[in-house]
Amino acid sequence: MSEGKIARLEDAQVSGKRVLVRVDFNVPMADGKVSDDTRLQSALPTIEWLKDKGARIILLAHFGRPKGKVDASQSLKPVMAPLSERLGAPVRFAGDCIGKQAEKAVGELKDGDVLLLENTRFHAGEEANDAEFAAQLAALGEIYVNDAFSAAHRAHASTEGVARLLPAYAGLALQRELDHVTAALENPERPLLAIVGGAKVSTKIDLLMNLVTKVNRLFVGGAMANTFLAAKGADVGKSLYEPDLLGTAREIIAAAEKSGCQLLLPEDVVVARELKAKAARRVAGLDEIARDEMILDCGPATIDALADSIESAKTLVWNGPLGAFEMAPFDTGTVEAARFAAQRVRERKLVAVAGGGDTVSALNHAGVAGDFTFVSTAGGAFLEWLEGKPLPGIEVLRQMPQTDMDAAS
Repeated sequence: MSEGKIARLEDAQVSGKRVLVRVDFNVPMADGKVSDDTRLQSALPTIEWLKDKGARIILLAHFGRPKGKVDASQSLKPVMAPLSERLGAPVRFAGDCIGKQAEKAVGELKDGDVLLLENTRFHAGEEANDAEFAAQLAALGEIYVNDAFSAAHRAHASTEGVARLLPAYAGLALQRELDHVTAALENPERPLLAIVGGAKVSTKIDLLMNLVTKVNRLFVGGAMANTFLAAKGADVGKSLYEPDLLGTAREIIAAAEKSGCQLLLPEDVVVARELKAKAARRVAGLDEIARDEMILDCGPATIDALADSIESAKTLVWNGPLGAFEMAPFDTGTVEAARFAAQRVRERKLVAVAGGGDTVSALNHAGVAGDFTFVSTAGGAFLEWLEGKPLPGIEVLRQMPQTDMDAAS
């Protein structure tokens, strides 16, 4: 990661100031109403802190993929009422995020008021990070706060462009996210174990290559493990795997060995001839998989070995399920490993950080998301952080260390 301390909201003087806050309100909707308010809840601490300090709060957010055009079905207006209810205070709404409507609404704000602006993606300049559009957004505020880690991997006008034009700070939710992922990967208590699952090696090559240089043990599960097993000579039958990435899998295995990272793979598996509920299944050794069978979960010996690794670890980073967890009974491996990790956290013997869309779903399915030390809802941004990539929305918040010339001026 880049050098320089990230500017924090607590350091800002916000009383009486117009504060632009980038939030993540890209929330699930059903019948025109918010069906999951997790992201609204995560924004409350920053909004409440700013209210208490007497700031004039202007919320920026995107919703859906309107591709630079106004689309009433992707308006943020339905967010206004539930946000107001959870905040316990009225939230105003402006039908645009720039121009006369936005300027008028901002001009009417008093200290402690909250205004939600319309979807930033109704303008093509948002995703293009257009300088003129960013300047129009910046003109509405005096201070900028980014509280949307999930959008921080995008160099958009509302996540990166505006931050170059105003004093810029990390909000409380963003700080919490950064503190946890940084502690887990950059300054962890060791041994450090990573569990990576999911369908394809191709989507996680950078992640795996970065992790083998940082963690003590790496367990690879899910369908992506099949590619590694095939690379080591196993016949995986008709399992999902990537034959064109066998060489890449071998490179990752070699990189792990070079770095002193113990790479763990399934040693037994659950196989079936079809992926459907209550399908006939059996536990098989790696040399016992029939040509017409597919690997759909880890076997019991594998889960026992993984539990041993979790038990001996002090820190765990988890991304991706270990099998076809959406369909019982092929959720067994994911559920058992997740519940064991959660138990270790409850016993205060493990720090466990997890993230990624399927990961959150899997932990919720196992009923333990609330027991992990921290679960990130930021899919792409969490993944890119684990890959060691700089996130534009974070890098722009860094206060570069003073040089001698700066100090003298």
